[in-house]
Amino acid sequence: MDLHPHHLSPAEKHARSSLRLGLASGVGAYAIWGLFPLFWPLLEPASAIEMVCGRIVWSFPFLVLLLTATRAWPRLRPVLRSPRTMLLLFGAALCIGVNWMLFIWSVANHHVVEASLGYFINPLVTVVFGTLVLRERLRTPQWIAVGVAALAVAVLTGAYGYIPWIGLGLALSFAAYGLVKKVAGVDPVTSLVVETGYWMPLATGTLIWLGVNGTLAFAHTSPANTVLIVSSGIVTAIPLLLFGSAANRVPLSTVGILQYLTPSIQFVIGIKIGVEDMSPARWLGFSIIWLALVVFTYDGVRQSHVTRSARLSLIDTEGVEAPV
Repeated sequence: MDLHPHHLSPAEKHARSSLRLGLASGVGAYAIWGLFPLFWPLLEPASAIEMVCGRIVWSFPFLVLLLTATRAWPRLRPVLRSPRTMLLLFGAALCIGVNWMLFIWSVANHHVVEASLGYFINPLVTVVFGTLVLRERLRTPQWIAVGVAALAVAVLTGAYGYIPWIGLGLALSFAAYGLVKKVAGVDPVTSLVVETGYWMPLATGTLIWLGVNGTLAFAHTSPANTVLIVSSGIVTAIPLLLFGSAANRVPLSTVGILQYLTPSIQFVIGIKIGVEDMSPARWLGFSIIWLALVVFTYDGVRQSHVTRSARLSLIDTEGVEAPV
């Protein structure tokens, strides 16, 4: 078949255009998340607590405006009427709140490299959660990758002199967040509105308390700092929206590979800009992690090709598309 663009059908051209948009969105989302360690220090002298609370307070109205602009309010009603879904999203809110607080604290205290560790091992923690909670079965290469990652954590524990709790905490909280969101089955924007809505009273009350005690940076430093604090809400929402666009347009295996862009950028920032110490033992631990990710990614890509080949074979033999 001639794949020259001029000979593609309208449907094929649309598919290619959609794929390119999805790839661009995915790269944009993970790149923005990767650059977060450079953004949050710009909000100082705001404390880590103020940054997290401001992130919640200023992202909520942006998301509400987005729901209004896209006329998506009808999607919110069935969520609010379902106690089970609301409880699940409450759990998701707790998980992402812990994740945000831990990440911003790690950046403020110059632990960016250890934070990147959390997002490197997050995919492996996610498949373990899938096995323990959803009863999914791991393939042999996946078990090998998890075992190698466990060895890496042991090596890094010796290198740091303590269990790398920042990396493990970020990996566990974000994997739990993804698991709860998967079970809830709510679209990203609606889900995020509910999650931030749960945190709004506490976040607003905390900011008021900081203001009363004279430790609030917002509107008490410079106009530039105030604008940056307000922009944290938009900075929070944009990559989530880009991620949603990518997830709907590109294969899951591609998203799985793109996600390593975030911790890779954070790792480089921690070493080159944060000038964090990397002893030979720490390099060894991270090298073992990367080996585990090579095994994990190779198996995911190979399995994706097997599934796609089987699907195309069924189409050729039976003339119908296989369910996915």
